[in-house]
Amino acid sequence: MVTPNSSLINKSIKTIKFRQIFDNVLVIGIRHRSGILENVLSKTSLTPGDVLLLRASEEAIQSINSSEDLLLISSKKVTVLNKTQSVLTLATMSLVIGLAALGVFPITLTAVAGAVLMIAMKSISPEDAYKAIDWKVIFMLAGVLSMGAALEKTGGSELIGSSVVTFLGDLGPRVVLSGIFALTFVLTNIMSNNAAAALLAPIAISIAGGLDVDTRPFLMAVTFGASLSFMTPMGYQTNTMIYNPGNYRFADYLKVGTPLNLLFWILATICIPIFFPF
Repeated sequence: MVTPNSSLINKSIKTIKFRQIFDNVLVIGIRHRSGILENVLSKTSLTPGDVLLLRASEEAIQSINSSEDLLLISSKKVTVLNKTQSVLTLATMSLVIGLAALGVFPITLTAVAGAVLMIAMKSISPEDAYKAIDWKVIFMLAGVLSMGAALEKTGGSELIGSSVVTFLGDLGPRVVLSGIFALTFVLTNIMSNNAAAALLAPIAISIAGGLDVDTRPFLMAVTFGASLSFMTPMGYQTNTMIYNPGNYRFADYLKVGTPLNLLFWILATICIPIFFPF
């Protein structure tokens, strides 16, 4: 960050010859007056409080840390590439996916075996493997799956399914499928894709039974609809991760995600019955 008494204030990156002063340090981005700059970096005049994203060697970082012109907020070392471990990791991942795709073993078994193999090969430590587990997602899934099972056993899914069939059944299975798809992509942007799929799958099966048609197109509607987490920053983990660093607003997700979801909605309504007939 540019300090209040920095000699760099009101000077551009090009004018002060930044790379020469700070030992070949490269300026990648600037957070300047609440906005993020990525293009005209060399011509931007620096002001107190500007935050610079830099790429530098370990020695250069030390020189920045000792400078009175810049305050080092944080630094991250680049991991050195281990070619042997990289090849073993890629081979393990390919084996996990390949065995599951060919139907040799279920994905749950191959995934767990792959994780154990990665630890055995020391590609990842047991501590890092444990930290990588997102317990919140696991407990949320446990709760939502239980809710889905409860809906199915208590007749809740059948009640919801019969209500949908009553209101939309006369319009044909394609319209009902379209409605299920729309409901799924709306819920997935509020709850999460896993939760929406687990909640609506038994309802979709019940609706298919009420219409006396194949369940596959309705399950495909839930599957694809639950993947459209584009409309909100909390719709999916990656949406949330880039929300603050990208300086986005909630409306930005709606502007891009809503037309995209509507386009997929139309395509799904047309294409799902073609590939998965009723």
